[in-house]
Amino acid sequence: MAKQVKLDRTMKSNESPSFTSGFLKQLKEILTTALIVWIITAALIEGSHVPTGSMENTIKIGDFLLINKFIYGASTPRYIPLTNIQLPFFQLPAVKEPGRNDIIVFQYPGDRDKLAHDKIEFYVKRCIGVPGDKIEIDDKVVIVNDVEFTIPYNIRYIDKNILPDGYSESTIFPKGAKWNGDNYGPFVLPRKDDVIKLTLKNIEQWRTIIDREYEARVVSVKGDAILIDGVPADEYKIKKDYYFMMGDNRDDSADSRYWGLVPRDKIVGKPIVVLWSWNSEIPFSQPFKKLGSIRWDRIAKLVK
Repeated sequence: MAKQVKLDRTMKSNESPSFTSGFLKQLKEILTTALIVWIITAALIEGSHVPTGSMENTIKIGDFLLINKFIYGASTPRYIPLTNIQLPFFQLPAVKEPGRNDIIVFQYPGDRDKLAHDKIEFYVKRCIGVPGDKIEIDDKVVIVNDVEFTIPYNIRYIDKNILPDGYSESTIFPKGAKWNGDNYGPFVLPRKDDVIKLTLKNIEQWRTIIDREYEARVVSVKGDAILIDGVPADEYKIKKDYYFMMGDNRDDSADSRYWGLVPRDKIVGKPIVVLWSWNSEIPFSQPFKKLGSIRWDRIAKLVK
């Protein structure tokens, strides 16, 4: 009997490492697969939910979009999923550069006067201007390089009133400009390697852009002197290309008119098609009503 007990214990001790080894091997395969899927998704293609109506009626609240992330340059993952932890990333060359009239998904750079946004958040807007373009808005009419901009097919205006030329909104970009959302500019979008002459009158216009390029609060004014990272400066060389974004729902869109410009490295991709669409305001606790809100006519609809 003693020999039998000893034999049983030996068998169990031999089986235990085998089970543990098999479990760890399977876990490793699952995690490796998940990592590969995450990297491919981050680099090439991804789904995205639309939470706001700034692109109505081109893109509706509750649309789920398929995003082409390869077209503007695939990149390694930019953040850890389900967190606000940013990752250093490497971006491959683009198939094409973002162009005027493209609908673009980008990482929100932050409110006008903030160094950075407090969370990772993605917006979708229409690109109105590319680096070097002159942007103007005349009684709600967008003018780019002295030519009226193409009117989007689903453009929407919900306010018949027009803010008069000369009336300034305190929230307008850049800070201190005597403009508003209906009468704006002219403003020339900065390009990489542009040299900007800095004065006490225009430093607030460029402060946030310079600080963001340094990723720190480096601009200060002491007396009549402008300092960048503690060094007196009367000019600044721009490090990135910048883009101007607007929503098709022109009177209800927080966009470049208010929070500023989008640097090239924040551009993520281009929405291709609507994968799914329903009323996102209906809670899942009302399943029949939720299912009844499915917009069948929008599913598989191309985004343009």
